[in-house]
Amino acid sequence: MITRADKPDTEADRQLRHCLEQSTLTNFVMVAGAGSGKTTSLVKALDHLMKTRGTVLKRRGQRVACITYTEVAEKEIWADVGNAPLVHVSTVHSFLWTVIKPFQDDIRSWVAEQLAEKIKKSQEKIAAPRTHKHTRERAQLDIVKFEAQRNALSKTSRFTYGAGSDYQNLMLGHEDVIKMVPMLLLKRPLLRTLVAERFPFIFVDESQDTGPDVVKALREIANGAAGRFCLGFFGDAMQKIYMTGVGRIDMSPEWVCIAKPENFRCSDAVLSVVNKIRAGGDQLVQTRGGVNQCKGTARLFVLPIDDCRTQRLDAVKNWIAKENNDPDWASDDEGAVRILVLVHKMAAKRLGFSDLYAALSEKAPASIKNGFLDGTAWAVKPFLSYLLPLAKAVGNGHEFDVMSLLRVNCPRLGKDNLARGGVSELLQQLKEDTAKLATLFSSDSTATVRDVIRFIDDCGLARLDSRFIEYLSIVDDGTTIAETAIDDGEEEVSRENRAIIAYMKCPATQFWGYQSYVEDESPFFTQQGIKGAEFKRVLTLVDDDEGSHAQFSYNKYFGIARLSDTDRKNQVEGKETVVDRTRRLFYVCCSRAIQDLAVVVFAQDVSVAEKKILEMGLFPPEQVRVFADLPEGKSTE
Repeated sequence: MITRADKPDTEADRQLRHCLEQSTLTNFVMVAGAGSGKTTSLVKALDHLMKTRGTVLKRRGQRVACITYTEVAEKEIWADVGNAPLVHVSTVHSFLWTVIKPFQDDIRSWVAEQLAEKIKKSQEKIAAPRTHKHTRERAQLDIVKFEAQRNALSKTSRFTYGAGSDYQNLMLGHEDVIKMVPMLLLKRPLLRTLVAERFPFIFVDESQDTGPDVVKALREIANGAAGRFCLGFFGDAMQKIYMTGVGRIDMSPEWVCIAKPENFRCSDAVLSVVNKIRAGGDQLVQTRGGVNQCKGTARLFVLPIDDCRTQRLDAVKNWIAKENNDPDWASDDEGAVRILVLVHKMAAKRLGFSDLYAALSEKAPASIKNGFLDGTAWAVKPFLSYLLPLAKAVGNGHEFDVMSLLRVNCPRLGKDNLARGGVSELLQQLKEDTAKLATLFSSDSTATVRDVIRFIDDCGLARLDSRFIEYLSIVDDGTTIAETAIDDGEEEVSRENRAIIAYMKCPATQFWGYQSYVEDESPFFTQQGIKGAEFKRVLTLVDDDEGSHAQFSYNKYFGIARLSDTDRKNQVEGKETVVDRTRRLFYVCCSRAIQDLAVVVFAQDVSVAEKKILEMGLFPPEQVRVFADLPEGKSTE
C-alpha cells in the first residue's frame, strides 16, 4: 500500500527535509493552501525523522509529537506512520493532558484556585445590593457545591481526564485542559524544559485553528530550548474559520518559512475561482499540481428568496446535469453532490432535528452554536460518542459492541465496583438498563433529552458532565434564572441557560437525524465542518436570510449589504472583520470541489446581487447566472 510518505516530493518537502537535517534545530512554519497536500508533507517529515533520527531518539527515550485538530485527522496520521512507537499523535487536548498528567499537585492547585475564584464571584453576587432573590439563592447553592468540590481534592487520589468536568470526582474536561496547561507551561520553566526533553520535535497540524494560548506556550518551550528543539506549524491562515484559532503564526527572524503553493485537488475552473477568492486575503497564488489535468466547471447562480428554495436548488442541479451531461448532478444519492451550508434550517427540517437546531443554533452563544455545528459541544458529545451508539448496538443485538462501549464509559464497570462481587447481578441489571435506554431513543418514544439525562444519572450508565446535573435542577425554572442573569449583566450565561433549557425539552429521537448530519451520512455538510474534505461535485449554498450566524455575512462579503459602523471601525484599525471571516469560509468551501463547483446565492434583489457579484470578478461573467436563465425562471407568456 502506498502511503503519503511514498508520494513524490514537492519543493516544500525538500526544504522541510533540509531544515530537519540541520545539527542545530530550527523552528519553521509551512504555509500550505487548500488541496496542497499539507498532511502529506507532515507525514513525510515524520517518516524522515524516524529514518534519520530514530536510533538517537529511541536511545534517549524521546518521541516526536504530532498535534492534530480532530480525532479523524489523528487516526489518518496514525495509519500513515504505521502506529510508530517513536511518534506520539494526538489531538491538542490529549497532548496537553499527556504533558500535565504526571504533575498531579500542580493540577490540584490549579483546580483549587478555580474553585476559590468561583466562590468569590458567588459571594460578590450575594453581597451586591441589586442582585435578585433567585440569583442570590442560586449563588448560595453554588457556594455549597464549590466548597464540596474543594473538599474533595484529596491528595491520595489522582485526577482523570474526560469529555466534561466533574471536580467532585476529580475529573477534568476539555475546557479545563485547554485553559490550565498553557497557563502552567508559561508559569513553570522546569515544566517547559521537561516537555522539550521528552518531545524534541513538536509538529502542529491545522495550526491556524490552534488556540493562541497553546501557540504561545509552545513558543515559550521553543525559546527556552533553542537549537535543541524544533517546533513546526503546518497550516494556512486563509483556512481559519473558528473564532478561537490563532490564524497566522507570527515568526521570529530565525524561523524558516516554507510555502507550499501547489493545489493537487481542484480542476482548472475551480482553482481559478479559488485563487481569486484568496487574492483578497493574502499573496499566495496556488498553482496546478500533479499530472492529471481536469478542466471542470465553476458556476454561480443568483436565485430569489421565497418559499421555493428546495425547488430552486433542484432546478439548478437539473440544469447542471444537462449542461455537463452528468446525471449525477440530478441524483438524490447521498454522495453524488455535496451541499455545503452555513446554518441550514432546511437540512434540519429534512433530517428531522428542527427542535435541536432551534435550541442549540439559532439563539445560542457562539461556544454552544459552533460546537453544535460540528458535534463537539459538551451538551451533545456524549450522545454522539456513546449513548446513540449504545442504543443502536442494543437494538441490533450486538452484545460485544454493547460491552465495549460500557467498559469505556460506564462507571459501574470500574475496578472498585467489580471487586465488590455480584458481577452476574450487575451485568443483568446493565442489560435491563441499556434496553430501557434503547426504548428512550426508539422511533415512537416521547422521551425528551432531559428524560435521557435523568435516566443516565439515576442508573449510572455514564459519568456526566456536572453541567448536566445543574441543568436538571433548573430546567423547570429556566425563564426566571435566564431573566435574572440578564439583570446581573451576564448575557452570555443567560443565552446558554436559555439554549440548554430549550435543549433539555427537545425530543430525544431527533438525535438520529442530527447524528446523520454531523457524521456526513446526508448530502448536507456544514461549511465549518468540511475543512480537509474533498468531493467531486460541490454545491455551496449562500442564504444569509435563512441563517443566523453573526460571525459570517455573505451579503457583506459580496457587497450586497452595507458594512456596519463596527465593521468599518475594525477595517480602519486593521482588525478582523466579518468580511475577512466570510472570505476565508468561502475559500474553504469552494476549494473542496475536485471537478465541479456550483455556488447558489439566494438574494432579496436578484439584479442587485448579480451586479455586485459580477463586479467582484470571482467567476467568469458567462458563468454567473440568474433565475431567469433556468427553465423554471422562463416566462410562460
